[in-house]
Amino acid sequence: MELDDRITSIKGIGEKTAALFKKLGVETVGQLIRSYPRDYDCFEPAVPIASIEGPGIFAVAATVAERPRVRASARVKVVTARLRDESGSLGAVWFNMPYLAGSLKPGGVYIFRGRVIRDRAGLVFEHPAVLKRDEYESLLNARQPVYPLTAGLSNKTFAKAVAAALKELPIQKDFLPGWIRKKEGLAESNFAVRAIHFPKDEEELLFARKRLVFDEFFQFILSLRLLKGAGERKKNGFVTDRWEQAKKLEKALPYRLTGAQKETLSQIRKDMEGPSLMSRLIQGDVGSGKTIVAALALTAAVESGFQGALMAPTEVLARQHYKTLAGLFAEHGLSFRVELLTGSMTAKQKREACERIASHEADIIVGTHALIQEKVVYSCLGLVITDEQHRFGVRQRENLSKKGGDPHVLVMSATPIPRTLAIILYGDLDISVMDELPAKRLPVKNCVVGTEFRENAYRFMEKEIRAGHQAYVICPMVEAGGLSEGENVVDYAGRLRGVMPPSVRVDYLHGRMSPAQKDQKMEDFASGKTHILVSTTVVEVGVDVPNATVMMIENAERFGLAQLHQLRGRVGRGKDQSYCIFVNGSGDSEKNRRLEILNSSNDGFYIASEDLKLRGPGDIFGIRQSGLLEFSIGDIFTDAKLLKAAAEDAQKVLEEDPELSHEENRNLKRQIEKSLKERAESGMSL
Repeated sequence: MELDDRITSIKGIGEKTAALFKKLGVETVGQLIRSYPRDYDCFEPAVPIASIEGPGIFAVAATVAERPRVRASARVKVVTARLRDESGSLGAVWFNMPYLAGSLKPGGVYIFRGRVIRDRAGLVFEHPAVLKRDEYESLLNARQPVYPLTAGLSNKTFAKAVAAALKELPIQKDFLPGWIRKKEGLAESNFAVRAIHFPKDEEELLFARKRLVFDEFFQFILSLRLLKGAGERKKNGFVTDRWEQAKKLEKALPYRLTGAQKETLSQIRKDMEGPSLMSRLIQGDVGSGKTIVAALALTAAVESGFQGALMAPTEVLARQHYKTLAGLFAEHGLSFRVELLTGSMTAKQKREACERIASHEADIIVGTHALIQEKVVYSCLGLVITDEQHRFGVRQRENLSKKGGDPHVLVMSATPIPRTLAIILYGDLDISVMDELPAKRLPVKNCVVGTEFRENAYRFMEKEIRAGHQAYVICPMVEAGGLSEGENVVDYAGRLRGVMPPSVRVDYLHGRMSPAQKDQKMEDFASGKTHILVSTTVVEVGVDVPNATVMMIENAERFGLAQLHQLRGRVGRGKDQSYCIFVNGSGDSEKNRRLEILNSSNDGFYIASEDLKLRGPGDIFGIRQSGLLEFSIGDIFTDAKLLKAAAEDAQKVLEEDPELSHEENRNLKRQIEKSLKERAESGMSL
């Protein structure tokens, strides 16, 4: 068995199961092995009911005190039961599992294991697993990996497939030079891969994870440095020296640009008029006004005789940018033609759009990755701006240069990253920081609460919806899997439908949906069709919904502070007062104090710097900080020290062997080439 073999080469994986794995992006043995657990479940002995004093994961050996009851509404069926042992009793609730009412026999003794929450009636078991005593004892003290799943694929099947693959795979040659492993205290690669899936204990898990995180950062940085070509900037073939229309547009705006916006615009102008092509990143805090800066740069490019392109991560956001730019130019009498190009357009629509682009009838082209993936030929593309997730790297620039010249590149991000890390991660880009907010924007009102506040929060959301507004609820997980303490969007949405009046429309959104599904869900929310959107962090980079005034984040303690700040930025975009409710699901007062930092500041860069100080190895089971860069296991905040070490080691390797031609680096070069190919094939950018 080899890493490139199809997953069906693993014993027990047929075409039907392979189709389920494919939904998770897993088609080969190598992709399966690199699908690391998102959590680990350690089964501990059952405890007396009376010893449970607060929320958490527990197991109890208890009797079903009475016949379970089923309460059904149009959208959800709720099963409730009373569990009892010698020390006391505890309520239990399950959603959409009506068969339990018949299988749980009064007087029967079972092991119930799961999450205990606190609601208005007190402590209650929510959705506990039901196991026989001997079944549970076989799992005691075992550290079980918990994988990301999809409907029809169980955690047991996933773990079994990984174990079978690891057993059959031959030993892989370690690609890291020995001196790096010794200097950084890193595990051998084969050991790390096996231990990350099935660690004996936490010490072994952390040792394995350190190696895999280092590998990911090291390969990324080394690849970036190699592709960058020793930092040489290409000659500016699109000198943008006409800014009269941009100045007029700026003066006609109903507000004044902030000092940070003016400084950033000045840096952009200097780049675009200079001898070398612009490669610049704008790090602008949530709501700092990056879009108008982009519009002014595009105005100058068009006035100077060139085309401009704006690339967004989703079709919904691309359409929003299209409407914003077209409306802005029309309002101020600029006769620029703005063209929309997305993957979901019909063949005829694409063909006609491409004809207008090729003939320069279109001045500014707004779209998704279709801008570089479709058969587009540009007449004179001088400026490309990418918004958030699509990190516009060297590969994409090569694709565009084949279409007619090397354009200026501007990357916009609302992800606050401390400058020390940004310099490492974006070594090929100059950095502008926009850290001021427009004066008239109302700051979001925040609160940090425990799970007992949920009922009040629901009433508050209902009140805001009656006033004509909308709300987000953020959960850390897509659906129930294993016994993680995190809320999941599927069950949560069902629960909310049972709590809210029928007139309140609740829907959910998560990253495993197809792009078309995600766009439709966001479109429904943006148009007001959906009142409450229950989502994972996929909305942190999304369409503006000025009507959304409430953001409720469940299990906020599991997220990084910088990511919480970015999520909070989804509200507060309209004229009405907005609110963010951070729910600490752990009941840990120390984590409450950490979350209070968000109460004290709306400055994303301050929050990011505090996040950097507070995050550490103990946070590896939280939600990874996401943003522009796509890492499967590393987190730039939790693993900041490793990131810096990987950058130093990559620099040393290239100083001593720029072509990676030395004997000790040849295997490393092969690994880098393979990594680049895999990222390109998976759609990940570099």
